[in-house]
Amino acid sequence: MPLSRRSVLTLPAAFAARSWAAPIDYRDYSRCLPDYLARLAREAAAKRAAALDACTTPALIRARQKHVRESFWSLIGGQPERTPLNIRTTGSFTRENYTVEHLVYESRPGLLIAANLYLPKSGEQRLPGVLFQMGHSLNGKAAALYQYCIQGLVQLGFAVLAFDPMGQGERVAYPDPETGLTRLRSADNEHTYPGKQLILGGDTATRLQTWDSVRSLDVLASHPRVDPKRLASTGNSGGGTTTMFLSAVDDRLACAAPACPNTENHALARLNGPGSVDDAEQCILDGPSKTIDRWDLLHPLAPKPLLILVSARDWFGTYSPDYLTNGRAEFARLQAFYKTLGAAAENLQWYESPLPHGLGYNVRLEIYNFLLRHLQGRTTRLDKEPPTSAEPDATLFAAQGNVAKLNSKTPFVLARELSATIQTPPASPSLPRTLADALRLDPPSNKPPRVLGRVTSRGCDAEAIEIDVTAEVTVPAWVFRPRVSTTKPPLILLEPSGRSVNWGEDSLYQQLAAAGRLVIAPDLRGLGDLRPELSRHGFGNAVRHQDENAYAWASMMLGRPLLGQRVSDILAVVRAATALYGSNTVHVAALSHLTVPALCAAALEPRIASLHLSRHLVSWRSLATNEQYSHPFANFLYGILRLTDLPQIAASVAPRPITITAVSDPTATSLYSSSNVKFVDTPPWSLATFGA
Repeated sequence: MPLSRRSVLTLPAAFAARSWAAPIDYRDYSRCLPDYLARLAREAAAKRAAALDACTTPALIRARQKHVRESFWSLIGGQPERTPLNIRTTGSFTRENYTVEHLVYESRPGLLIAANLYLPKSGEQRLPGVLFQMGHSLNGKAAALYQYCIQGLVQLGFAVLAFDPMGQGERVAYPDPETGLTRLRSADNEHTYPGKQLILGGDTATRLQTWDSVRSLDVLASHPRVDPKRLASTGNSGGGTTTMFLSAVDDRLACAAPACPNTENHALARLNGPGSVDDAEQCILDGPSKTIDRWDLLHPLAPKPLLILVSARDWFGTYSPDYLTNGRAEFARLQAFYKTLGAAAENLQWYESPLPHGLGYNVRLEIYNFLLRHLQGRTTRLDKEPPTSAEPDATLFAAQGNVAKLNSKTPFVLARELSATIQTPPASPSLPRTLADALRLDPPSNKPPRVLGRVTSRGCDAEAIEIDVTAEVTVPAWVFRPRVSTTKPPLILLEPSGRSVNWGEDSLYQQLAAAGRLVIAPDLRGLGDLRPELSRHGFGNAVRHQDENAYAWASMMLGRPLLGQRVSDILAVVRAATALYGSNTVHVAALSHLTVPALCAAALEPRIASLHLSRHLVSWRSLATNEQYSHPFANFLYGILRLTDLPQIAASVAPRPITITAVSDPTATSLYSSSNVKFVDTPPWSLATFGA
């Protein structure tokens, strides 16, 4: 029957008389991790700014330069020992105005570098030398734009050494059998995939690439036709960044010209999460502990000539939104240092190209004129590049196409050899303290957990709760309470897909509650509802930086590894469980890569009475010693093998029991010899798994 006008008018009163649930105000969880990192970045930026502002005299600047050099080596794994280069000439060819020698040498014992040395046929008896560093071209030193610049330089009277970086050109470590190029997604992955493995033993891809540059400069400086007092480094993109690395550690450079380098600091007053994260060697780990960042790597060169070339498009096309604004501000700060050191204004230059990221013709001309002025004393401006023509890749081969044919080691082999030299300490009473220090845990919050809402469901009651971990981070959780009394402790379930994957009436959590278990299912940082929002980037960069991997790098760069953050989250959930539900202990069960933070939490929290780990990573060492590994970077810790490993952590939990299921690694049972660890063959994640 249609409603009358009178009936319609009485509807608001009728609705007002009904009982409605109170409003539920969920926090915007997608901001938690970005806001947390932004606070760390602000604090780090402020400390660094204070340190730089104190450099008001030449002596204080010199002390700061020394601090940067020493700190950089310390953060990336330490300065290696110089070993024999064992330089070999493997061939040569001649062009109208220059010759090219094919060289192979060792930056570290057994680690070969393939290079081309370009020498003018005429010119000075002792030539100024330029170390040319490659960007992330798949074919390394054979990339056409890089060849153009190298050929231009040699025809202008420079000796030029061009070498392949790790994972590129003739140093591809994961080659496709048909193309010879990398079978990974990009050259960046050739750096990052083994770079993660190096981290576990306390080494870095940054150290490897920096040392390759130092030893390559040794090769150039030792050539009889090169003047060792007139040495420069230049390169584009990744090569611009490694030029920065070399500028930080080697005072033999007379000048430098990095083009399109990753100069953006990570610790900023306004971090756009996850920040300027890039491939492994460009991510300086824990810089805030030494009050240094990427821009500091250029400071030790002062007051020597320095040209910084950037693409004005890079703030949205390649790097992150603060690339240019941060760069201009840091350049102004560096100008003040140069002035205090008494340098001529022309010694520090900034050039912005309107064109995209790359070593374009205009950028090459700027490099030529800068090096001509400061290494040859020529003040007349060059306005045209010498004639150039790219050679086929094979013409530039110095190692038959890949150094592996000459039995070179690879970065993975270095990581494996490093891990073999490390004797991980056994479990001891001091291990929890050691582990806590490595994890860099958040201090416990003093805010009580909150119940946002409670409803009935089939066979149980359901609650939504929030748990504050830091001022920025709130962990959300579902709680499913049985309607029957139980003596079993609360069961905390940790799933990588997030708390909402198994919440439904016919799904695991409510089934367990109906069977008598109190279930708490939280999200941890970066997972489920705590996945960070899409950051303010150009579309391609925003998507690329959205994944967990980028946030794991960002966290490690700011000195708070994501693994430690998630352990802090778990510990907060345990405290909330005991506060809200009247139990002195809890049981924790974790699936897949959340077994690692769960195990670490159990080592630190005695209220975790028992632990269930399904599809568990057997050891960190296994990641460092297997060429084909697959595990999220969120669980990596710098130098952890020197401190402990997962079997030792499990032993430290004793006598509390640990059940491990669904592990395919055949070494698992031999590694976990502690009596508190039991391996069972049951379904990984079901009612039967948890004894319901």
